[in-house]
Amino acid sequence: MKKSLIFAMAMALGVTASAYAANPFSDVPAGHWAYDSIEKLAAAGVIDGYGDGTFGGDKLMTRYEMAQIVARAMANGANVDKLAAEFADELDALGVRVANLEKKADAVKITGQIRTHYASYHSLKNQGTDRQDTVMRSRLWFAGQINDDWTYTGMIQNEQKFESAGGDEDTNFQRAFVNGKLGGVAVEAGRNNLGLLGTGGQVYSNRVDYVKASYGKDVKLTGMIGKMASGNGKNIGGDFWAASLSGKIGVVNAEVTYVDVKDQNPSVTNKVNTRGAFDNSILGIDVKFPIVKNLTLEGLWLKAEEDDLDGNDQGVFAMLKYGGAKANKPGSWGVFAKYWNMAGTTMISEGDDNAYENNFLDAGFTGYGVGAEYAVAKNMIAYIDYVDLESKGSGARDKGDGSALWTHLMITF
Repeated sequence: MKKSLIFAMAMALGVTASAYAANPFSDVPAGHWAYDSIEKLAAAGVIDGYGDGTFGGDKLMTRYEMAQIVARAMANGANVDKLAAEFADELDALGVRVANLEKKADAVKITGQIRTHYASYHSLKNQGTDRQDTVMRSRLWFAGQINDDWTYTGMIQNEQKFESAGGDEDTNFQRAFVNGKLGGVAVEAGRNNLGLLGTGGQVYSNRVDYVKASYGKDVKLTGMIGKMASGNGKNIGGDFWAASLSGKIGVVNAEVTYVDVKDQNPSVTNKVNTRGAFDNSILGIDVKFPIVKNLTLEGLWLKAEEDDLDGNDQGVFAMLKYGGAKANKPGSWGVFAKYWNMAGTTMISEGDDNAYENNFLDAGFTGYGVGAEYAVAKNMIAYIDYVDLESKGSGARDKGDGSALWTHLMITF
């Protein structure tokens, strides 16, 4: 494959290579001119090399191999029209009929996800008895091409709660958004499940109605405005705006984020939230970098404008991760460890699956978590996560400690 065609396919996909992912092929060293593009295509499942773990970059490609790559790229949303026009000579030389392939592709693509989880929660002080739950969540994603520059994505979700008598079923149309470009600015708008930019899901990880705009490549400026739309079954925030600046310094990815939110934690009837609603702003600095091959460290520092009810206004989150399970690579695996030291005001609806964040809105918590993930078969990943948390509150705000074990099997198709 020619150098220009590899770069073009990676750019057409619009996928982002992880700075700390494992080398995808043994014969493509990290310093190779095509390494970044090949790593992006491998991460997106467009190329998978040969069975012996090599890429075979010097080998001639057959018509069938190229047709398969183009088809996979189309399935991942690559703009094949532009690719074919810009690199017609290369594609013609390979004998690929891109136009014919594109005609056979559906205008709307449907993908799915099934997650069955079991969770066991050890109760916090004065928060009731221990409990368990088992839930099967099914999601159908619909992706449609509006034009050359814009796409639409929607998602329907169904949940079956097996611990309820007779099963508690809930189905709703949960997400709908568009993304595209206006000039050199990338734009998203609609309803989606998002963290607030570079805060790692530790500040907020639920649905928002939003407009987001990003500009830049190596250094990216992003702005976002909207309204928080969900949070563990209750309204947890009002209008917000956020801005971030992100980029890479050597091997370190860094992002600085500022979030301003109105009416944080308004549920004054919640027995663990005695403060009521308040306006707040949160500054976050997130860094991610590789330590050695396959081992990465993420660190997040947060500073809130408002103190929690015990006088705390800062939060720290760190995660050390080795490897990672990949859906297209059976047998791949990863392990991780997490640490929190959070003020109550640095959290709006924290995104970890520990189900305790709303118990710490008054005074925050400290704690740790460990877990692992394993690709048991293609498109099937098993996951386990254990967390142990301790309230930072004093007096009536001391919620004691709690722990949770979360396991799930994720199937994608």
